[in-house]
Amino acid sequence: MGPISAEIEIDAPRERVFAFLADLAARPSFTDHFLTGFHLTRIESAGVGAGARFRAKGPLRSVWQDTCITSLEEPFRIVEAGRGGRGNRIPNHTVWELKEASGGLTTVRVAYWTQPRPGDRGLELFSLGSVWQARGWRQALRRLRDELESDEALPERIAVAGGNRYATGIP
Repeated sequence: MGPISAEIEIDAPRERVFAFLADLAARPSFTDHFLTGFHLTRIESAGVGAGARFRAKGPLRSVWQDTCITSLEEPFRIVEAGRGGRGNRIPNHTVWELKEASGGLTTVRVAYWTQPRPGDRGLELFSLGSVWQARGWRQALRRLRDELESDEALPERIAVAGGNRYATGIP
């Protein structure tokens, strides 16, 4: 499926947007409308190697997926790779690109795609329809913009169960 892409302009410095996106613990704050059951796969939630597992809501069913940050080009690009679907057989990829726009704005573009094998292609269409995913990513970017442009403190981050919450700065 895909690639599915969405783009939005955010009135925030590119470095701030990059730091927020590179921390997987902050993801549920703007993606929980279509990615549920979000949990981290390691204590360090930011940077290369940080990973998470979640359910992607679809029109007929929800499938488990995971993602791991594989590359960071600060403050321009974040590349993630993972797997999902039945038995984690379907590779997925997410790429975040950040560009400076006029007037101090930051243009954020997300692209998401999967590479199912022929036998998994039909199942994927029923569980993760591309129209459904495109709508979810567009709404996620609008929620991201609202969070980063608001004067309120950034939302609460999730943490790994059993992790030392004092070492990570979470009270």
